[in-house]
Amino acid sequence: MRWVPLLALASLVPALFLAAGCTRRETPVAAGIRTRTLLVGNQAEPASLDPHLLNAYTDSRIALALFEGLTVLDERTAQPLPGAAERWEVSPDGLTYTFHLRRDGRWSDGTPVTAADFAFSFQRILTPTLGSTYAYMLWPLRGAEAFNTGKSTDFGTVGVEAPDPLTLRLRLERPTAYLLALASHSTWFPVPRGVITRHGRADARDNPWTRPGHLVGNGAFVLTGWQPNARVTVARNPHYHGAAANRLEQVVFLPIEQADAEERSFRAGQLHLTGGLPPSKVPGYLRDSPGLLRVEPQLMVSYLNFKVAAGPLRDPRVRRALALGIDRAALSARLFAGTRPPAPTFVPPGCGSYAPPAGLGTDFAAARTLLAEAGFPGGRGLPPLTLQVLNDDQDPKVAEALQAMWSRELGVTLVIERLEQKMLLQSQQGTTTALGALRWIADYPDAYSFLETLRTGNGNNWTGWGSRAFDDLLDEAERTTDPARRLDLLRRAEELMLAEAPVAPLLFGARTYLAHPAVRHLEPSPLGLQRYHLLELAP
Repeated sequence: MRWVPLLALASLVPALFLAAGCTRRETPVAAGIRTRTLLVGNQAEPASLDPHLLNAYTDSRIALALFEGLTVLDERTAQPLPGAAERWEVSPDGLTYTFHLRRDGRWSDGTPVTAADFAFSFQRILTPTLGSTYAYMLWPLRGAEAFNTGKSTDFGTVGVEAPDPLTLRLRLERPTAYLLALASHSTWFPVPRGVITRHGRADARDNPWTRPGHLVGNGAFVLTGWQPNARVTVARNPHYHGAAANRLEQVVFLPIEQADAEERSFRAGQLHLTGGLPPSKVPGYLRDSPGLLRVEPQLMVSYLNFKVAAGPLRDPRVRRALALGIDRAALSARLFAGTRPPAPTFVPPGCGSYAPPAGLGTDFAAARTLLAEAGFPGGRGLPPLTLQVLNDDQDPKVAEALQAMWSRELGVTLVIERLEQKMLLQSQQGTTTALGALRWIADYPDAYSFLETLRTGNGNNWTGWGSRAFDDLLDEAERTTDPARRLDLLRRAEELMLAEAPVAPLLFGARTYLAHPAVRHLEPSPLGLQRYHLLELAP
């Protein structure tokens, strides 16, 4: 190390401070406002950007920027609006929907979006060898369930017709009141046949067509970069039919899994929007910076996923005991400052006119009685239960609270296993016997969106539970044309399911996050999804 003379050093210090003051570095947020680049905290690294393979809410956020269904949902009301289809007609019996595509609808490579593209896409997601867990979202189409489950190998039997390039006719198995909302879901997104087949088989899950430079979509943005565990970048798609109104040039999604780290990034000027906010930070923002805090109701439930195929959880008395042994009000108040309401039912409030059953309260005495009847008095003889949770700064705290409740009140030992999101979903979808702390956000604003996930064999039913009586009630609810009777059947189905307790609802949803004042036109969304091209960054 070369020494600096003391006199020279003394004269150098003021100059350094002056230089530092003159060259203050521009924050990413400030640069984003200048360049119209929105920086979004996305909470998790995407497992896939293939809309037919998605099963994570955080992945759907990105897919919504890259693709567009026949319809889109208005953020505030969750009502369907024209998307890739500019208009439609519905037959008097509710069994035939005729969609008319936009004449200016284009893929991001400039080629037209056609009815044949939608027909190919529907065939692809329903093809059994693709193994899409969400394929059941198309089962309202006539013959779709039979084709998807391999009972039929002829896609011509599925109610999808493309009589001309701009007309798509769909014939349904039964009237489906929420079909227009369903058509906005990622499973209904069109995918480009030529691009997919250029890179491999259409039904190959590892087809690399979604990589940067390969992916072609019909949404407001196009994929320009994907640095794993760092960022996903999308840029304005000039071929999108609404491109003239898009005030953003880019959106950058940052997979910051820890909400504390996200909040620090926001304060450091690195994010315009966070994906969430630690509950412990809410009171401080309410007191000091209420203009930055957003707390919005969300059609979401967090719940325990019980694996019922083996072990003591095969007994519904054990499952119901565990479900009754939860003080949901304490979880809400102590861990979430009351922003997440207690969930006695699986279906949250806000699903239209649906009136849920009374649901599950807190009843430690009844829980102890059920455990004793099942052969585990005071929890004796019941092996330790493992609960897999997302390794964030919320779910482990909920798990620790459950661990204390069950130990103190029921004599049940709970072991907590923290996993990253991708591993958690893979494990719960597989054959593990561990409980899982999961969340379900509505795909469309209807009680059926929640209840159908627990149908026997449903791709998102990771419990192993199935009930013919439950399935029959759902079937009858979907066949009836009487709205009041439909809601009553759905309520009876939920009541039956809660009695057998393949899941234990914990808390209803609220989307709590931070938004920079420069973000304009940000509407509260009960489904938690945002069409980013409607936003604007203004100084």
